[in-house]
Amino acid sequence: MAYRPDSEFNYGQTDPGLAVLRMAALLAEAGGEPDEDTLDLLFEQVEAGHLVDADPALIWPEVLRGLMSPAPSQWIKTLRGCGALDEILPEVAALFGVPDISDGEAEVDLGEHLMTSLDAAAKRGATLPVRFALLVMNVGKSDSPREHLPVHYRHVERGRPRIEEMCARFLAPAECRELALLALSECERVHRVTKMRAGPVALMLERLGAFDAPERFRELMLVCASDFGAHEGREGQTYPKAALLEMALKACADVAETGSTEARQSARAEAIAKAFRSERWSSEVG
Repeated sequence: MAYRPDSEFNYGQTDPGLAVLRMAALLAEAGGEPDEDTLDLLFEQVEAGHLVDADPALIWPEVLRGLMSPAPSQWIKTLRGCGALDEILPEVAALFGVPDISDGEAEVDLGEHLMTSLDAAAKRGATLPVRFALLVMNVGKSDSPREHLPVHYRHVERGRPRIEEMCARFLAPAECRELALLALSECERVHRVTKMRAGPVALMLERLGAFDAPERFRELMLVCASDFGAHEGREGQTYPKAALLEMALKACADVAETGSTEARQSARAEAIAKAFRSERWSSEVG
């Protein structure tokens, strides 16, 4: 649906660069697409250089508005269409056209996958840290050596300084930075977790903050579930790894917090092993 929210927006009252971003956010909130005249107007503002020296502190509220809209993919699509994404989020823009591995025979385009995962998170009413993590957690994959594609070796090492720079640039909240870095290092590990290795599962739960930062752990599970659900054929499916880790976490509930770290980790691993052996799991979990 082509849409031009003239009644909600006035270019004369807004900096032209920020006006582009606000229009993209308004379109995402309304669930519409820009008509050709509007997209041309946005493109002209970007081409005129109005976003080149825009203050990131002023850009961030518009980024937040687009991310928290019901259709974040439409926000990104509009920004791409007029060239604004390259100006304000070049690390994200660079993901389009880059292939990544999927469970199916076909590879996925990282940019398209990003938009689908953001929409999946929006449908779940995800918080800003969850959506921000999905936005940035793959930025280290944009320049993986072509001879290795669709595999992305050492993307975590490349991604970490980029995420930190983006957070510093926009003065993003600390919880956004923390969850994004955690998702960068752990999301793919969570996807590969198996009930056959209770010891590593116990260590993973500790790394993910399941024992001392339960809210962050739940948010990471939502990041992983949204990423999982963005693959073809998975929309609406239950994320099996979250169920597996939740079972492991419950198994550790009675483990005493006293004693040495080694003894506590060993007790947790034993409790998890017992729980896993007492349950029957489908092959997709294992």
